[in-house]
Amino acid sequence: MPKLKTKSSAKKRFSVTAGGKIKVGAAGKRHGMIKRSPKFIRRARGTMLLSKQDARKVTKFYL
Repeated sequence: MPKLKTKSSAKKRFSVTAGGKIKVGAAGKRHGMIKRSPKFIRRARGTMLLSKQDARKVTKFYL
């Protein structure tokens, strides 16, 4: 069997930690920041880990 290719979009959006968890950038930070509360903006800084259920979907279909 040939190796399966990784989806290019997933390659750019997700990365896997040493422990096998999926790391992803925060959503909702592209535009329209004036509407968002300062609390939301603070919490959406940096990267986040996906939940177990979402990580399973990502690895199954994309990575």
